[in-house]
Amino acid sequence: TTQQGKNVVVGNYVYSLLLGMSVADVSGRAIANLEVESLKHVFPTFHGDTIYGQTEVLGKTESKSKDDRGVVHVETKGYNQDGVLVCIFRRKVMVPKRVYADSTGGEFPGRPELRE
Repeated sequence: TTQQGKNVVVGNYVYSLLLGMSVADVSGRAIANLEVESLKHVFPTFHGDTIYGQTEVLGKTESKSKDDRGVVHVETKGYNQDGVLVCIFRRKVMVPKRVYADSTGGEFPGRPELRE
């Protein structure tokens, strides 16, 4: 057992889970994931916990080298089922602008169109 008296979930798993949860909203069409600026595990996560994620856009900047893309700076927070903050991280993602789609015939990077 741990100091907390129950099994703790490995922090890398919690981070990966939150990152994966944010892909659809934040980086699903990313050209590149540029940087994880900070990562902090604030409170332990335990087996059986339910994790919720919330991402906020902190800012955006134009690409210095290409005018068809920009960099988005985001902060993701993870909470357990009791609303307790368990993990927080900031990252930067390069994303296409609308002009990118125009120059590629309407195609964006990211997940392909699904077919059944």
